[in-house]
This record gives sequence, C-alpha cells and structure tokens, in this order.
Amino acid sequence: MNFLEERIAKDGIVKEGNVLKVDGFLNHQMDIELFNSMGEEFKKRFAGKPINKILTIEASGIGIACVAAIHFGVPVVFAKKSKSINIEGDVYIAEVESFTHKCKNQVIVSKKFIGKDDHVLIIDDFLANGCALQGLISIVNQAGGTVEGIGIAVEKGFQVGGHLIRNLGYHLESLAIVDAMDASTGKITFREQ
Repeated sequence: MNFLEERIAKDGIVKEGNVLKVDGFLNHQMDIELFNSMGEEFKKRFAGKPINKILTIEASGIGIACVAAIHFGVPVVFAKKSKSINIEGDVYIAEVESFTHKCKNQVIVSKKFIGKDDHVLIIDDFLANGCALQGLISIVNQAGGTVEGIGIAVEKGFQVGGHLIRNLGYHLESLAIVDAMDASTGKITFREQ
C-alpha cells in the first residue's frame, strides 16, 4: 500500500452511491505535505517527458496541480467552469459532465495560455467516468498542443474512465486505484500497481 492508499484507508469515508469522501485531506481541507509527496511521485512517473505546463480543472484539482508544478518548475493553467469578465479574447471550450455534481458544465481556457508549443501534463483529483479528462484533452487538442501524460490522485477502477483514457493511448498514472468500496463496512479495496 502506498502513501496515498494508506491515507485513504485511514481517513477516507465510503458513502452510498460509490462516493468516496476524502474532503478532510484532499479536496476541501488540503494536506499540503501529502500534496508534496504526490507532486514528487508525479515527477518520478513522468520523468523524461518535456512537460512545460500543467492543466487542471477547477476547483479540486488546483491545489494538487500547483504543488506538483513546483516539482516540474512549470506554470499551472486551470479550466474555468464559467466564463467571467476576467477572461478576455478567444477561448477554448469543452463540455464536461461531473460524476460528483451530476451536471454538465462548459469548461473554458483562454487561448493565450495553451498553444501548439505546449507539452501538457493534465492533473486532477479524481477519475470516475473520464468526462473531465476528455474535456481537458479536447482543450489541449484544440490548441494544437501535446498531452504528455495524465496524473490522477484517485481513480475509481470500477468505473469506465481509466479504461477509456488508457484505450485512447494516453499515459495515465493514478496514485491510488480503488477497485471496490463497501458503504456498509467502509472497506476499500485498492488495485495492486
């Protein structure tokens, strides 16, 4: 069991409907030392890739992406879920459906922050059905950039997202893959990696 799996086993809460609550350390209150270890691990797993930008989606991926970016020495761009008056000029837009929030959003990135010369590492906190990742991949593709890899904190291995993204040929690394959860017992089964 790796450091993230240990933390999930210790502090994660399994809820009905295949919901894993990790808000005490990952996506509401954030454990920055844990994020630092995650950043180090992503740097190891994507060593040798010419990454010059990290892309994530608001809001839960931002903290992980920012700490990981320190290890790569690159900036972070995050896709916004609504257009604001602060976004000027042309934008890339992709539609994504949220497993957690059960809704569709258009995500937006200003064209001035991702372009054809960018080699992008996509980072997010969770991977369930892969909709958010497909939206972020679409944005990089619209820009003419290259997706060098995808780093995920927690993948729900019993849902289709990981399989789908890997079958598209992307280098996907998940720090913890949950193969099963039981809300009645709180038991979490992790995939051997």
